[in-house]
Amino acid sequence: MFWADRICEEVIKRFDTSKRGNAPLIIRDEKTVSGRVHVGSMRGVAIHGTVSEDLGEKGVKNTFLYELNDFDPMDDIPTYLPREQFEMYLGMSLKDIPAPSGSKAKNFAEHFGNEFREVIGGSGFTPIFYWASELYLSGKMDGVIREALLGAETIRRIQKEVSGAERKPGWLPISVICPQCGKMTTTEATDFDGQTVQINCYETKVAYTKGCGFSGRVSPFGGKAKLYWKADWPAKWKVNGVNVEGGGKDHSTKGGSRDVANHIAREVFSYEPPFDIPYEFFLVGGKKMSSSKGKGSSAKEIADLLPTKIFRLALLQKDINQAFNFDPEGDTIPVLYDLYDKLAAGAAAGVEDDYARLFKFIHLHGHLPPRDIFYPRFSQIAFIAQMPHLDLEHEAEKLKGAPLNDADKKELSERAEYAKRWIESYAPEKFVFKLQTELPTAVRDLSDAQKKAIHILARYLEQSSKMPTGEELHQKLHSLKDEVPIEPAELFSSIYLAFLGKSYGPKAGWFLSVLPRNFVLKRLKEASR
Repeated sequence: MFWADRICEEVIKRFDTSKRGNAPLIIRDEKTVSGRVHVGSMRGVAIHGTVSEDLGEKGVKNTFLYELNDFDPMDDIPTYLPREQFEMYLGMSLKDIPAPSGSKAKNFAEHFGNEFREVIGGSGFTPIFYWASELYLSGKMDGVIREALLGAETIRRIQKEVSGAERKPGWLPISVICPQCGKMTTTEATDFDGQTVQINCYETKVAYTKGCGFSGRVSPFGGKAKLYWKADWPAKWKVNGVNVEGGGKDHSTKGGSRDVANHIAREVFSYEPPFDIPYEFFLVGGKKMSSSKGKGSSAKEIADLLPTKIFRLALLQKDINQAFNFDPEGDTIPVLYDLYDKLAAGAAAGVEDDYARLFKFIHLHGHLPPRDIFYPRFSQIAFIAQMPHLDLEHEAEKLKGAPLNDADKKELSERAEYAKRWIESYAPEKFVFKLQTELPTAVRDLSDAQKKAIHILARYLEQSSKMPTGEELHQKLHSLKDEVPIEPAELFSSIYLAFLGKSYGPKAGWFLSVLPRNFVLKRLKEASR
């Protein structure tokens, strides 16, 4: 069963949706916008968004809320921003920090939050967005803040029993904004009297910024303070009436943030925790990417690299209990396209299975493409796009074996555009090719067997009245391994060296077939001498 269908069945069973009337289920996710949002955060968006779509398809009313957290403090400065511009704002709420130079956004959080909103919308997910500061400044959080402060002793006990975290007597689960310097991380709150708390702004509380030394009583309501994370999370469940909310698997371990939040929800806020969806991570290469090219792994950078359907395929193809390693500097993107082509072939054949469900959900609103579209392999299009002497549509028609229709041409154009983006930005050397105008010097080191094989191939081509097809060349190349004899790897590497100056390349038969016959014949003769 497709993972979203399985989750929906469990949700429908838990909430007995047939008895809810018109009351929609509330699905929620969130992200703190402390800089460029990593593409890994799109996994949560995609999982919650797809469950929302799937429930809607099954007739279950629901609302998908997405919080852009602009109320957390800045505790570090992203490396891509000038430190001297933002150092004075460390410890302050993200909403109170100016946007980077040149931005039209009102503040730091809005600058990066709006960028992430565009990625989410461009990916076809349609949550209702809200800012965390809206909840606090509007007073909607005041009730749960009061409950948390009155239940501080219970929260201290829960943290010790569930996660082993020790909090000193008098500790309160709240970060108050200093009325003098505007910082949050430098203050410590104690002694809630029902209306105010005593706060002290310490100069040395944190290593990355200094407090101002203020001491006095301050109201924690109306946006003047923020609950600490493990109390803030369940408090927002209650305020928003959340029924379904998952998170990365690290939160859902025994003693983890979710475990603590569940206890606080029940014991302090008298609220049953939402249905959990613990999911594995969306990784990016397992390393810092393309620092030499100035590239990274933000949601915007990766989303710009892929058309919507392929980006959604990357996000949705794995079950929630499986991690996905997206490596644009490897072969992830060609493999994703190959998977898409496989799914499209199954859909065209009318196969009804989990792959068919996946294929449906990677297309916006379930609008599937025509069944007769021709999908040329992405790796082949990436090669053709690098060969200025080749006409893209002509070569695609040769691959199809028939004229292209309008849908074919649209798909071809899209693949060519994204292939160029990938080649220019991330593609590894094995996918980057330049046809050598002169015979590469590396062919001087070819073995006698390699030269003999190339000579036989040249003679075969010379005896042909026209350029053989890719399949005909493929068969001839494989017959040479017995005729010479020669190992296939040696044969193919000699061909690639002669034409590309490197020992690897695309499928050799197809590769030769798309080159001008006279050019191929001349180069083979030169290399065989």
